[in-house]
This record gives sequence, structure tokens and C-alpha cells, in this order.
Amino acid sequence: MMAVPPQIPKAIDDAIPAPPYPRPRVIPQRAQAPGVTKATLQLRAAALPSPSGDPLFDRWSPNLKTMAPGTLITVRDVTATAAPLVTAPITRARLMKFASRDALGLPSFGTATILEPRAKAPVRGPRPILVNNLAINSLGTTCTPGYTLAHGFDKDSSLTNFFPPTTQLALARGYTVIVPDHEGPRMAYAEPTTAGHVILDALRAAARLDRPRFGASKIAMVGYSGGAIATNGATKLMSGYAPELVDRVVGAAMGGVPADFRMLVGSMNANLATGLFHGATFGISRERPEILTMANHLAQWMATSPLKDVCTLPMAVLGGSFLPMQLMSNDPDPFHSPVAEKIYRVTKMADAKSPVPLYIYQGASEFWIPVAGARNLFHEQCRLGVNASFHAVPGEHVIGELAGFPGALTWLDARLRGIPARDGCVRT
Repeated sequence: MMAVPPQIPKAIDDAIPAPPYPRPRVIPQRAQAPGVTKATLQLRAAALPSPSGDPLFDRWSPNLKTMAPGTLITVRDVTATAAPLVTAPITRARLMKFASRDALGLPSFGTATILEPRAKAPVRGPRPILVNNLAINSLGTTCTPGYTLAHGFDKDSSLTNFFPPTTQLALARGYTVIVPDHEGPRMAYAEPTTAGHVILDALRAAARLDRPRFGASKIAMVGYSGGAIATNGATKLMSGYAPELVDRVVGAAMGGVPADFRMLVGSMNANLATGLFHGATFGISRERPEILTMANHLAQWMATSPLKDVCTLPMAVLGGSFLPMQLMSNDPDPFHSPVAEKIYRVTKMADAKSPVPLYIYQGASEFWIPVAGARNLFHEQCRLGVNASFHAVPGEHVIGELAGFPGALTWLDARLRGIPARDGCVRT
């Protein structure tokens, strides 16, 4: 987190010219934001992901500002492409596009896929719903699970869409599964407010799509790593953003939780994780353009290059550069700047209380996403009065996911079957 000598930012900009990205006179709808200079919005427009070629994912309706969050925009049957991928027998898969709100509360949209099983529901009444917030961890529009389920598996598809087999096991158990593309249309990797809005609005949209099937069901959520960022955002925003869902959501499980971005600077910058760290920073900047005001010429080149469309694996490989983010800023001490302090605060949402029980797990040997962050999240929610439990499991990030997966699914299954969660907080 240390500063660099103050001469370095100027030296980098003197050595590297400004990139020749387009500077439109009229800022496109998806890049607009109030209170931001035109030059920053031009950079934002150039740094946003390239279109996928599918209008459902690409087109921003000019009427978004008139639509309430969760309003259905369009629905597409994707059973033919989704069924072979999820492997568990399904009756139907539908891709929804719906109105939502971005991190600044401005009109946006989201997409999510609803998978309906053939198996009989394990409980009486409306079939329960599991929201599977996958670790998308990507910057490109074609890297989402929704795009893969609608178009088939290709080079941009992630194996984490299907392993661990959360979706398959939930479908086999008889639960409806909703898979949100929680990074939103700007592919805002690691931005929890955007993710939370998309997830909650996906549930609203599902209820509008078929109220008897999806409007009264019990709901549980799960996510690991980048999916845990999204799940954490959804639970913390629920009471204020979608209070009508509180009585239906019975619990949320999250593992490998990047809960404190200040802590991640120290654990992910300038090492093998730095590719994902840079990707997350660029992802957040797509929703919070004040970050872009700190980008030097090197950062602008990277943000507007084909790197803006990378998926998980290429981004992770870029960690081999070991490039410190300080060399990409026009501020010699970027991690202690007012912009950084604001980002730490708004992404942590430390005073926001989950209205539903939480199951938090983390690898005891985790080094890139320290276990202390997850423990702190657990204690934070306990102090706020939440029914929560924390589970340290063997391994680091990858092994920890596999080790914690069975316990998380068992806990979620119990919640969806109506069994109350046991509180793991120590009350005094």
C-alpha cells in the first residue's frame, strides 16, 4: 500500500503518450453520469466492454428511467442451449432482461436465467428458489453465465459456471435456480451495490414473469469469491432496496468473501493475484468513474485496450506481471487518497445489516483473500443483531471452496425446507 516517489507519475506520463481512444461529443447512454467531467465520461465510454453482438445483452432502452426496478423488458426461451450445459433434467430455461439501478442509483438493466427442474419439489407449497451467484470475475460481456446458457459453451465460458455443481444439485433436489449476471451491463466486476441491485431485481422480475411459480417461493442465496461479493451486497441492500423480499429470503451462504477492499490491497497488489486485483479495480471504476480521474496514461491504455473484454483465465494470468497499481495512478499514494477511502467505505457497507441468516465460510490458510476479512464480516453482522455463523475450512481459496461447499449446501437446503438457522453469534 506504500506510496511511490512523487516524481514517478509524471515520469510515466512523459514516457507513455495518452491513448488514442474515441472521444465522442455526445456521451452514450451507458456511459452517462451526473457531476462528472466530459473528459472522464469519454474515458469511461472507451473503457466499457465491447458489445456482445446480442441486443438482449447490449441494448440500453431509452425508456429505462420510466421503468421501476424489476420491470421485465424481454424474455427469451434458452432451454435448447441451457439444458445440455446444466446436465440436471430441466423443464425450461428462460433468460430475463429487466430494469435495475446501477451503483449510483441511476437507471440500468440486468439479465438473469431461470432454470426450472423436472424433479419434484422437496416441500409442499411453492417450489423454493436458489439464487446461485456465480464467480463471474470477468470484464467482457460474453463472459457471463447468462451469455453461455443462451449461446452455448465457448472460449469465453467459465468452468466455474458448472463446478462446483451447485446449480445441478439444486435442480436435482427440486429447486428452481436463478443465475443472475450480477456484474450488470457494464461488467462491473467486484462492485457490490450493482450486483446487489441486479440480484434483487432478478427476483422481482421473476415474480412478474410468473407470480404463481416465483412470486411466493422461499428464496436462498449462495456465492463464492466474486459471487460472495454479490451475495453480500444483495443481503446488505435488501432491507432498503427491496424490503418486500425480506420475508421470503430464508438465508444466504457466502464463502471466500472479499469483504474488505482495503485489506485486499495489501494481499493482492503486486503479486500473482495482481491481474484479478487490477481487473476488479477497473470493474469498480465502470460504476464509480471517480476512479478514472486517477488513471495515468498507462492505466488508460490498459482500460481501453482489448484487455477490457478479458474473462477470468486471461485476467488471472496477467498476475504474472506483478505490476504494482501505484504505477498506474497519477497520484503517488493512490491507496491513501480520498477516492480510495471512499471506495473502501462504499464497498464495505459496514453499517448495513443483513435481514436474513448468514452462513460465512473461508479457507483457514487463505492468503489472497485473508480469513480475517470474513471473520470481521461475521463479527460485524453479529454486532448488528444478525443470525450468523462462521466456518473456517481447510485450505486456501481453491481448496477452501471445495472444502466448504458441502456444508454451505446442507445449510441452504435446511433453510429452504423450513428449518430455522442456528445462531453462531456469541450474545452478551
